[in-house]
Parts: sequence; structure tokens; C-alpha cells
Amino acid sequence: MTQSHDIDSLVGNPEPDFTHILSCVFGIREHESRTYLALGEYPGTTVEELATELDRDRSNVNRSLSTLQEKGLANRERRLLDSGGYVYQYTAVPLPDAKEMLHQALDDWVEAVHTEIEAYGES
Repeated sequence: MTQSHDIDSLVGNPEPDFTHILSCVFGIREHESRTYLALGEYPGTTVEELATELDRDRSNVNRSLSTLQEKGLANRERRLLDSGGYVYQYTAVPLPDAKEMLHQALDDWVEAVHTEIEAYGES
């Protein structure tokens, strides 16, 4: 069963789990939240390694990693291979930093809601 990951599902849930919060606040899918958490457990992971760990297709993992990079939740580094060529390794933004980003995003949203409430009917 697929859960809805919009603000209504977060506000209406008295006990949301961390992946649900990540999904709602950053506007990402649950599998992207799981990818972030896996990166925290396995820093410096390649797409292929992560796909194996998550039991997902490499192309799907690659898209998840791109989304996480866009949201500021993952970093990519290029590592040169001894045999020639290179591979990209991915690392999650440290959990304390991600938590701070979550707090800031929620604080900004709450402030915007309060501003809208106060401004309503003042025209």
C-alpha cells in the first residue's frame, strides 16, 4: 500500500516515522528516503553497491541519488580506479545536518502559515 506523503499526511499523523517526515518535508518519495538512510549506513557507496543493498534497479537508484543531490541530502565524489576510468561514490549529508534542514524547513512553513492566517481578511 502506498502512503500519501503530503503535508496533510504529516500533520494528521500523530506518530510519523523518520522516512515519512523526510518524504513530506523534502518532497521526495519513500524509496528516496530509504536511499538516504542507506547512504548513511554505507558512506562512499557506488550506485551498483547501493542497488544491491536496496535490492533495486541501478537506474532507479541513480534517479534517487540525483534527487537527493538536488535536495542537498547527498554528495557525489569521483574516485579514480587503478585499472583506469572512474566511479562515482555517494555519501549522505550527515544526519545532524539533515535534521537541521528539516527543522528549518518546518519552521519556515509554520511561519508562512502564521503569516497567512494573520493576513487573512485584512484587505
